[in-house]
Amino acid sequence: MAVLKRAISMDASAVSTVIDATDIVNEIEKIHKTSAVVSAGLGRLTIATSLIGYGLKGEDDSVTLRMDGNGLTGALICVSDSHGNVKSYVSNPVVEIPLNPYGKLDVKGAIGTNGTLSVIKDLGLKEPYSGTVPIVSGEVAEDIVNYFATSEQTPTVCALGVLVNSDLTIKRAGGFLIQLLPFASEEVISAIEKNIKNIKPITTMLEEGQTPEDIALSLLDGLQPNLLDEANPTYKCDCSKERVQRALISLGREELTKMANEQNQTEVSCHFCNRKYIFSKEDILTLCE
Repeated sequence: MAVLKRAISMDASAVSTVIDATDIVNEIEKIHKTSAVVSAGLGRLTIATSLIGYGLKGEDDSVTLRMDGNGLTGALICVSDSHGNVKSYVSNPVVEIPLNPYGKLDVKGAIGTNGTLSVIKDLGLKEPYSGTVPIVSGEVAEDIVNYFATSEQTPTVCALGVLVNSDLTIKRAGGFLIQLLPFASEEVISAIEKNIKNIKPITTMLEEGQTPEDIALSLLDGLQPNLLDEANPTYKCDCSKERVQRALISLGREELTKMANEQNQTEVSCHFCNRKYIFSKEDILTLCE
């Protein structure tokens, strides 16, 4: 179970959200059988999606992040509800490329530096809010910061990290998001800049025993921060047979009839959790009606 903590400055102009998402990224590796560099890339985007999702106000609100780069991973898609619960998918879960020049997993090389990051927020309105920006880094965190600066004009600091063991399990995964409201003073901005100037990587802080609460408060050091709230997000897929049936019906009667005539059994797998749904020929014909 992940641990998420959110802190707020005394004047309410700055909010920091920190998550230890090790369990969530471990679940991603188990479900999708990702290689090390894909675990790192998809893990980072999933962590960012959970942090952004937790900031949504409505109970039924959700956010979807999609990165379409020119790298070997293909599309990465992550969805979060307003509690930070997430689900993720990647087109190509196994990518093997050399380490980057710093001896680290080459997330940028796997995702690619030419493409787009899309953020779609379903806030219960007539149409979802959607924003798309070019990929500026491929390392994910920088792309999140660029999205908020470009599409939402919200000053943001983001750090994301995933450490992968030699057996491909996840040693540590986490991230933080700091966001400023429009009325934040120069003193607040300066304090946060000072706090993040020499900060250690998020995975290092977690490895050293710092808790998400410790980190969330330290990011706002000097601003008299208080813990705002907390949560325990999980990897959570909301697929169901009814939803799959609706998706099949959307194919139309002609396509369903063809499907029933060509095979006695239709198997549909959920991209996010790999759960399989089996429909007999009779089931498909019933949907035709």
